[in-house]
Amino acid sequence: MTHQFPSTLPVGASELMRVSDFRRYLQEQQALIDRADRSPATRLSSLSPSLLLDLLRFEREGRGSDLLEVIAAALRHNKRLLIHLALDGHVIPLTVFPVERLAHCPLTSEQLLSSRLSGLEVMQVEPALLSAPGHNDRALVADAALFSPLGPLIWALALRGARDSLLPELAGNAAYRVTPVADLQGLDLGGTLTAAVARLRRETTNLREISEWPGFDRERAMRLLNALYLQAALMVTRSHPAATNESWRSHGS
Repeated sequence: MTHQFPSTLPVGASELMRVSDFRRYLQEQQALIDRADRSPATRLSSLSPSLLLDLLRFEREGRGSDLLEVIAAALRHNKRLLIHLALDGHVIPLTVFPVERLAHCPLTSEQLLSSRLSGLEVMQVEPALLSAPGHNDRALVADAALFSPLGPLIWALALRGARDSLLPELAGNAAYRVTPVADLQGLDLGGTLTAAVARLRRETTNLREISEWPGFDRERAMRLLNALYLQAALMVTRSHPAATNESWRSHGS
């Protein structure tokens, strides 16, 4: 019988750390921190205070880190981060470079984008250890061939990843429109997505209206808005007449 979710990491997976080994490593590190009576945020201590508050918000809310929110925080603060992700029993280290709009991963871009993105689980977030190509900032220098554009990755994560609700920055009474200078070339746009983006370039509208467009429902509308926001391609307004709360009664209720 074929497994419903076969491994999507056939190449290079043997070189990646096992999730069980990484969890053991984290436990050992936490034990060292506890014995030294240090703050559990030691690994993030070199980050800016505002970014640190963003990342610690997940712990205060009693939930695990959401990959899309972690990337959104990195983009907001223009800070590079190393994110350890679990998938198919292996740990995938992903480094995001917001300023350079690059991502680094030991897997190829094709492998990562074709994987089960909804299964990616954030295990650990810490300051990036790598330097972007062409930079000499005393960080580790990685193989340039392992870097790829950040845009297509976060576009795919927004549309096919685990998160199926609006990012906090977009929720509430709001209306949305694609920015006039938005450059979406190189992204996986097709069919109803192309039509929706073209319509959002022409008009300002709210979540409920988008969810009723051809090929859309509420979840797909939220995913598209998240994807556009993370491409710096979305204008959000709270004062437009179209701005309204995203919740509404389902038909027939």
